[in-house]
Parts: sequence; C-alpha cells; structure tokens
Amino acid sequence: MLPTVFHWVGYGLCHQLPERSLFADGLQLPVCARDTGIYAGFVLSLIVISLIERGRRPSELSRPWLLLVGAVFFGAMVADGVTSYAGWRETTNDLRLVTGLLAGYAMTLLVVPILNGQMWTTVSRRRLLDGWRGLVWVASVPIAFALLRWVLPMTGVLYPALLTVAIAATYAAVNMTFVTLVPSLEHKMKSLVPPRVQVGLSLALTVAELALATVFRLGVERVLSGT
Repeated sequence: MLPTVFHWVGYGLCHQLPERSLFADGLQLPVCARDTGIYAGFVLSLIVISLIERGRRPSELSRPWLLLVGAVFFGAMVADGVTSYAGWRETTNDLRLVTGLLAGYAMTLLVVPILNGQMWTTVSRRRLLDGWRGLVWVASVPIAFALLRWVLPMTGVLYPALLTVAIAATYAAVNMTFVTLVPSLEHKMKSLVPPRVQVGLSLALTVAELALATVFRLGVERVLSGT
C-alpha cells in the first residue's frame, strides 16, 4: 500500500513523470526531482537553522549578503526551469534536484523570521543566521545534496516516506505563518510540545490543501479526457 500512498500524496502537486523523478530501491518518489529538492531542502534548511541557532529564535531578516545568496539560490531554479521548458537547453534530474534544493533553502530565509516573529510569546530581535551561522548554512548545501542524491536512495522505502513527511512539514510551516496572523493566535506559543492549536490548524489546512489539489487534478484530467 505504501507506493499508493506516496503516489497520492504527490498526485495533486506534481506531474510525477518517471523520467523526471528519483527512485529509491525501485520506488518512485512522491514528486519529481525538482520538487523533491524544494520540499526536502526546506526541511533540511529548517533542521540546520535549528541546530546552529540553538533556541535563539531570530525574528529579523538575515544580513543583505545572505538575502542576496537566497535570491541567487531561488533564481537558479527559475532559470533552470524556464530555459529547459522553453527548449533553449537540456536539463537533468541532478540539475533539477540541486536547483530545487537551493530554492527550498532560500524559502526558509523568509519563512523562519516570520514564524519566529508571530509564534512565540517572547520575540527575539536577532537577525537570522547572523555572523558565522550564515556561512555554516551555505556550507551545508552540498552535504544536503549528497544526502538526497546518493545516501537516501539506498534506504529504500524510507526515502519516499521521509519525503512525504517533508512535503507535509513544508505546507504546515507555511500555513503556520497565516494561522498565527490571527490576533487571538499570535504570540501564544512557548514551545511546540505539547502541540498547540496553531499546529493542529496548520496540519488540518495542509491535509485540506493536498486533498483539494488532488481533486483539482482529477477534475482537470477528466475534462481533458472528455469523460
């Protein structure tokens, strides 16, 4: 049943073309190589940030140089996608994966300060990844790529399972930025354990979004097929 679960998790999010997807022990990942990079990169970046920030919970944007790095990271994915879809050049799954990974990393530069500024009862005015932390964050990118490209494919079913969790975590984190904009829910959290109502709402929105995306794709395919 697991391959079916993985398929339906990514069904409404991605084209899932086999030739543009990665495999682990014969199992196709829930989304394509580029989307794998985005979702896994977002979560891996969150993990790196949580380790090097060590509870500082910075709510201010990073230094301009790091924001520029983030813009370049995201622009690399856009450039790869646009030029390949336009037929100007050929791309590969490795390029799709690495540029998606860079984009996922870049997204956290915006999401993390917003979350820290909205979630916690006590807000820190520190900059995200200030000083040496930014260099460590950048240096972690090739390690993350090696993990996704060569290490996790050897784990079999664990890879698509972890990617499924990463997809849900990415949507939940983004949803949390909206949930905590509600005045009665902002600045109410002291920790993530035990789970708070904000976490529950974010996860519920994630389930709803994935379900709606699946229904939408099924409807489009039915219309296109004329059935």
